Amino acid sequence: MSELAVDICVLGAGPAGYVAAIRAAQLGARVALIEKGELGGTCLNRGCIPTKTLLKTAAVYEEIAHAGHFGIRLCKDAASVDSAAVLKRKDTVVRFLRSGIEQLMKKNGVTVCKGVGRIQSSRCVQVETAKGGLTVRCDKLILAAGSAPLVPPIPGADTDGVLTSDDALQTSEVPGSIVIVGGGVIGLEFASYYSTLGSAVTVVEMKDRILPGEDAEISQALTRLMKKRGVKFKLGVKVLRIDRAEDGLNTQIEEKGACSSFSSDRVLIAVGRKLCGLTPDAVNLGLKENRGAIVVDEHMRTSVGGVYAAGDATGGRLLAHLAFAQGRIAAENAAGLNTSAASLVVPACVYTEPEAASVGLNEETAKQAGFDCMVGRFDFRANGRSLSLGNRDGFVKVIADKSSGVLLGACIFGPDASEMISELTLAVTLKANITVLADMIHPHPSLAEAVSEACADALGRAIHK
Repeated sequence: MSELAVDICVLGAGPAGYVAAIRAAQLGARVALIEKGELGGTCLNRGCIPTKTLLKTAAVYEEIAHAGHFGIRLCKDAASVDSAAVLKRKDTVVRFLRSGIEQLMKKNGVTVCKGVGRIQSSRCVQVETAKGGLTVRCDKLILAAGSAPLVPPIPGADTDGVLTSDDALQTSEVPGSIVIVGGGVIGLEFASYYSTLGSAVTVVEMKDRILPGEDAEISQALTRLMKKRGVKFKLGVKVLRIDRAEDGLNTQIEEKGACSSFSSDRVLIAVGRKLCGLTPDAVNLGLKENRGAIVVDEHMRTSVGGVYAAGDATGGRLLAHLAFAQGRIAAENAAGLNTSAASLVVPACVYTEPEAASVGLNEETAKQAGFDCMVGRFDFRANGRSLSLGNRDGFVKVIADKSSGVLLGACIFGPDASEMISELTLAVTLKANITVLADMIHPHPSLAEAVSEACADALGRAIHK
């Protein structure tokens, strides 16, 4: 059995792990990165990137379908979906980005160990590779094992035709009908994709509204628009079981004490993610955990000396961009710096059509925190750039502390919300006064003008409202 001695060993090559490996190498450490699958983890291979390529296909298809609104005449049946080509494009994008990570590993001198890593101690990891066993000895260990689709204990959840998000991204099929269990980010993005390409979509959610963690106005607006697109919602219900039927699958639900069922060609389980960090060998280290998450401090240190953790394995918000930041912080501290995650401001995005994004406190959570709030809102139907793009839906909403004027949070529902939220994330990070955003000159015409107008509205001086 061969051996490898390094300064820092990283277990898991998803967003947290590969960033940690690169940053540690930049700081002069000898680094080993252990990964049993493909570099990039869930985000690149089975999550963020694949879904966005599919959603772009849906967006192009919808643009073509509405070409007449822009003065473009199309012949009948001018557009059709080649599902195999859609899947091929998705795979091409993923492979290209994955090869980029591979090159970054070589550029930074990171030793990539392909295989299953098993923790022997805080200073030793055993790796089962295709070429045999490898013992990696290290001074510091960073755990970044990520997460996987959560399949709840619903009878029939293992029936043929019941999919997880991983499964859905590996098939070119656009089913005639699909039931999506879960009204969170994953479920709604798939609902947006499938409904645009012609599937009859029903979203089943246990809570009384979709996106329960977001501002209520975002949930209401997205529900309304998705209903207009033909998506059906069953809210406040419990899925009892899923059965094979002659015409596909039968999903039985309980709603206000009454049972009902409906059929579909496919069922997609999208109720969240399960954390993968607490493997039996990790548990044997004596790591402190909380409901399956590895407990870390603001420096990403675990309860075991010399062992750090980052990304989904630490629980909290399971977001790739947060994992990037945590991986960097873990690496910097493992390499001897003193970096804290305490002040991180984390935006969240939903890539439906249109998009939704948020940062900081929403109106409800700000009031719960005891703030006397100023709230400003500006609708995209009054924004010239939005109308020129063919969009009348959505808004920007900001929440500020009335006494200081400091921006506490914001949400956006509309085109390019995922791009626009960065300006507001910076403002929340810097504890900026909304007067600064209201008075800042934004390009005209631009969607970002809605940010300025929303802040001006909170101050009682919006111009175009």
